[in-house]
Amino acid sequence: MKKEVKEQIDEVSSHSQLTMQVVEHIRSLISSGKVRPGDRLPPERDLARQLKISRSSLRSGIGFLAAMGVLKSRHGAGTFVASGPPSFDSSSFSVLGALHGFLPGQMFEARIIIESNLAALAAERATEEQVTELAEEVAEMYAALDDPHEYLIHDVRFHRAIARAAANPILAAIMETLIANLYELRSKTIQNAMDLKESSEMHREIYRAIRSHNPAQARRSMEQHLNLARIAQAAEKQPAQPPAEGIPPAFAEATHPNR
Repeated sequence: MKKEVKEQIDEVSSHSQLTMQVVEHIRSLISSGKVRPGDRLPPERDLARQLKISRSSLRSGIGFLAAMGVLKSRHGAGTFVASGPPSFDSSSFSVLGALHGFLPGQMFEARIIIESNLAALAAERATEEQVTELAEEVAEMYAALDDPHEYLIHDVRFHRAIARAAANPILAAIMETLIANLYELRSKTIQNAMDLKESSEMHREIYRAIRSHNPAQARRSMEQHLNLARIAQAAEKQPAQPPAEGIPPAFAEATHPNR
């Protein structure tokens, strides 16, 4: 068991290093003036060649930067640098790998404690502009139901938006670290997600509670969402296997260990 955990940690660490390679390269492009806020990034094939990494690894790094608000993807148009100063110095980048040794259950326990209270604070303090931002991210999640990786970007942006709306910079900084780790881990399994529509509906319930300025309901909805997410994400790591030869599919479904 210890060997399996170590292998998982090593795999995630390698994945994190590739992500940081993309982050540092894009930071250098911006700091050198080669790309500015609002500019489109060079084509993926050119960036992948410059970095000597696969395009899938490049997309993971770009997806991370999009989830953290540094980049924005536009369907059919490409990826652009977000307007305003990029937050490359955020703690989410500098401690990206700090939480990799913790167990998923511990991460969810921390998230439930922190995020349920952040949701309640957001319900009390969110501005009209912040509520609109949450609505936009929920709409983008529904639009991305057939694209799990795009869905994950907006999922992460939704949780970051709640942390900002809570108006507590200390809790927001903690959330940046947790969310960075969340993206890194889940980007490897999101393609196995079973029901993104249910997830999007849970996010919509959280949004509605915040829009209604109902702290108690916002807290309950976030707790329910995270408890269901813990179960769903555990299943993502164990995608359904085809039934063994000679076993009827209905019987295999009924006896699947995750059912």
